[in-house]
This record gives sequence, C-alpha cells and structure tokens, in this order.
Amino acid sequence: MTLQSLLSEVDMLQPEAIQWRRYMHQHPELSFHEKLTSQYIEQILLSFGNLLVSRPTATSVMARLIGSSSGKVLAIRADIDALPIQEDTNLSFSSTNDGVMHACGHDGHTAIVLGVAKIFAKYFSTHEFSGEIRFIFQHAEELPPGGADEMIAAGVMEGVDWVIGAHLQSPVAVGKVGVVGGAMLASPDTFHITINGKGGHAAQPHTTVDSIAIGAQIVTNLQHIVARATNPLEPLVVSVTQFIAGHAHNVIPGSVQMTGTVRAMEPTLREEVPRQMEQIIKGLTLAHGAEYEFKYSYGYRPLINDANVSKLVADTIVELFGEDNLYTIKPSMAADDFSAYLNCVPGTYFNIGAGNVEAGIVYPHHHPKFDIDERSLAVGMKVFIASTFKLLSLA
Repeated sequence: MTLQSLLSEVDMLQPEAIQWRRYMHQHPELSFHEKLTSQYIEQILLSFGNLLVSRPTATSVMARLIGSSSGKVLAIRADIDALPIQEDTNLSFSSTNDGVMHACGHDGHTAIVLGVAKIFAKYFSTHEFSGEIRFIFQHAEELPPGGADEMIAAGVMEGVDWVIGAHLQSPVAVGKVGVVGGAMLASPDTFHITINGKGGHAAQPHTTVDSIAIGAQIVTNLQHIVARATNPLEPLVVSVTQFIAGHAHNVIPGSVQMTGTVRAMEPTLREEVPRQMEQIIKGLTLAHGAEYEFKYSYGYRPLINDANVSKLVADTIVELFGEDNLYTIKPSMAADDFSAYLNCVPGTYFNIGAGNVEAGIVYPHHHPKFDIDERSLAVGMKVFIASTFKLLSLA
C-alpha cells in the first residue's frame, strides 16, 4: 500500500472521525477527571486490532503499533481534557455537562489521532515494518502541573526517538497548516505575593503601614524587570492578575494578596526572574516598614521545536497541500505541556487551521462560542500520516 492510498483512506474515515469528535464534545470532562473520556478512547482503540493498548494513568490511554523488527520509535500525542466553561454554541452536539466545554479543540485533536491510529493499524495488519508508532492520549493539558510529566513518569517516552503533536487553531483558516523550528510557546509560571503592613483608619494613614500603597508600587516596579532589566529582543511577560485587599471604604487594610504569571521562552531568563522579583518586593517592603511572603511556582517548560523535525513536517505540508497553505507560526506567550515531551526527545508541535469566517467559526480558544471547521480533522490526519511515513521510512 502506498502513502497515497493511505491518504485516500483519510477521506473515507472523515465521517467517523467527526462522530468521535462530536461524541467527546458532547461529553467533556475536566483535567484529571477524564474517566469516561479515557474509557471511550480505550474502547475505540481496542476495536481497531493490532494495537497494544494500556492505561499509563487513571485517566489517560496509550496505544502501541509495534513492528516486526526493531527500529525507530515515533510518539504522536493528543490531549483529551476540557475546560470549566459554559458552552454557548447552540450546536446539536453541545456539551451535556453543565459548566464544562471542549473550548480548545482537544476533542478534535483526539479524533485526529484516533483516525491516524485506525489507518495505520489496518495498514500494518498485512504489511511488515520496522520500529514502532506510539499513540499517546494525554489527560490534563489545561491544568498545571499537567498530565505530560505524569505520562513521562509512567514510561510512555521510554525508547522514543521523536515526538509530534498538533493544535487546532480557530483564528487560522481551515486548510492552512503552520510550523516553526525553535521557540514556539512560553513557560507559564505563577507567583503569589502577600504584603503584611499595619491596618488602621483611612483618616489617619500616618498610624498605618499602607499595604495597598506598597502593593501598588510593587505592581509598577515589577514592570522594570521587563522594561529595563531584560534585553528587549528577549520575550518576557510579568503580569499581576489579582490584587485583593480591603473590605471597607474607610479602612486601610493590613495586608494585600497579589497573584500573577510570568511567561518566558529562554530558560536562563526564566530562572533569573524570580530572583529579580524578590529583590524588588523585599526592597519596597523594607523601605516602608512592611513584611512580605513570596511564592513562585514553575509551570510548563518553554515549548521549543526541533529544527530538523520541523523542517520535515513543513516539507510534508508543502507536498500535501502546496506552499500557499504552509505558514510560519509566530511564537506566542501561551503555553502547552507538550514541551515536556520535547524535553525528552526531538520533535515538533504544529498548528492546523480550523477557522471559517463564512460559517461563523471565528471565536477564539477558551470562548463559550468556540468551534472548529471539521474539515480540519482530515488535514491533521494527512499531515500526521505523511510525516510518520517519512520519519520511519515506511514507504
């Protein structure tokens, strides 16, 4: 069987992939709670035959297609969790779980990789090959600490040579596929700051240590890390996103709580930022007679694609759909725990256009009206299949 005949099978499989996607869209589950979702995926994979199916964690699934002789091993990852969002799409297959929605396309990612698994399982029932294709259906991408590290700890990357994955993109027209070698997504770290001053009557500020005034200075001065302490060509975000203090108009509160996020792409810079933050916080609280608590939590790693694997996938996209349908991804300060797999082996994470202005599919990810053009499922399957052929030299 040739690559072209496999790609033709994608078109025949498309209706079934849409059914899988719609079922999962209708029955979404939150991160670390994907019990029914993982059972559904497991049942489908078992129906294909020729796959060694396992459960690396309680809410994830892995399927292995093992060749007749040893060789290179390629892992393909899909994320399966949903978001705590009330759906507002009026789709016939809208979420039946109140307050939970597939608002980021993970239902589509899963349908795509299920389709790839079905086609390869069918093909290799009569054709020998060397190596292995490993299909990873990962839980909890949306909620740090994420599911990727748990999957890796469970051994899903043992013996793997490359890993590839993809994300559907509603802001990009269906038919377009994006790739970039190098940095693509940032690390999403979080911080918590508490300023302990001395509360008192708002009419007598001289008797207090004003935690709000000190906190406001900290918010402002943290921006100096980005604006003055960091090379302007180096991407960095420091954002205070919560500022909680006080209960009355005439009382200066004794404490302030602040929470926020730091986004970086360069690992060395990422390690330096917490030190700079605490230096600012310590200096301002000391200057005004207050005390502080500072907690910093590292999130996912920066997502950095391998140049060689990215070029192979980019060349594949051009061969499949023409150069006009390939675009270079602009790096974003968003995040994805696919970076954990790339920390193990070379690979790439590409984007699949899923938007359609004429059909009203224009809403961004994590929006109550988010949707995808389901033609994107076939596009994704074809890129995965053709890229796998190249990487494992199956032709």
